[in-house]
Amino acid sequence: MHNKLILKDGTVLEGKSFGAQKSVSGEVVFATGMVGYPEAFTDPSFCGQILVLTFPLIGNYGIPSEDLWESDHVHIAGLIVCNYIDTPSHHASKETLAQWLKRFNIPALEIKDTRLLTEKLRKEGVMLGSIVIDNKKVKLEDPNKLNLVKEVSTKEIWSNGEAKDVVVLIDCGLKFNIVRRIVDRGFKVIVVPYDTDVMELPFVFKAVVISNGPGDPTQAKATIANVKKIMAHGIPILGICLGNQILTLAAGGTTYKLPYGHRSQNQPAVLSGTNKCYLTTQNHGFAVKKVPSGFKEWFYNANDNTNEGIIHKTLPFMSVQFHPESTPGPSDTDWVFDFFFKKAKIRPSK
Repeated sequence: MHNKLILKDGTVLEGKSFGAQKSVSGEVVFATGMVGYPEAFTDPSFCGQILVLTFPLIGNYGIPSEDLWESDHVHIAGLIVCNYIDTPSHHASKETLAQWLKRFNIPALEIKDTRLLTEKLRKEGVMLGSIVIDNKKVKLEDPNKLNLVKEVSTKEIWSNGEAKDVVVLIDCGLKFNIVRRIVDRGFKVIVVPYDTDVMELPFVFKAVVISNGPGDPTQAKATIANVKKIMAHGIPILGICLGNQILTLAAGGTTYKLPYGHRSQNQPAVLSGTNKCYLTTQNHGFAVKKVPSGFKEWFYNANDNTNEGIIHKTLPFMSVQFHPESTPGPSDTDWVFDFFFKKAKIRPSK
């Protein structure tokens, strides 16, 4: 075969192409979700990554209309699956996965031993690699050395909802469902680019939400600097996923890279100080190391004890490493939004 996945350590796995006829490089990562591939592929947090799916059947329910995606296009660099199903069966399907990937120029390979590949990434950690189509090799590039947040963030300010009370959402690579969940609570959401000086915006707002996004949080220097300003004014802040790491860095804490990250729909997040464990959806390769002064750990991961959120001891600043807006079946942590608005003493005007 002329189509291969080549890892940085020299490992070569041959495969059958069903996406775009294009060679790419990226960080090879894996996700263990059994459903939700259209949502995953349109999640900006996967920017720069070649995604390996561990569930053996992919494509069987096709691709739905754009209003059900998490952004307006596919963000993964490439895709690796065990078995691709080209005959989807679902009432909401508009096209096959192969048609969709070709439309967005994303290469994909069917490689039979994704179990071996996943075990390797778990044991040795995620690594750089390339999908090589028709023997056309490409240079390996580390996406974590780039400002991926800048690449995926909106270039213009836009809004959703008709309410009077405004919540500003800093777009570091947001998923649309964050907007939907805040609007459903009676607020107007105004989305701003990652490097916006929020305190200079010409309108009144009640709170700031920092979205999820891709890459190394220390690269988001402009966002970190602006979050420091927002904190100095005491404006309520909620961070989600990358937003957890950005709030940590803005407050003086530290972050680090996980060996193979958390990318699944079944990560157990324990509410610190209790026996309550929540089923969460996650997609990140970095985590909080040092909780900043004035904050305490809000949640931790029951699998590896890594941080899953921080909350200020007195002020309305908090963040979670998981996705409270994500509902792949469970909606266990949707209450985080209500808790935030209650803690911030914000109620939408009637």
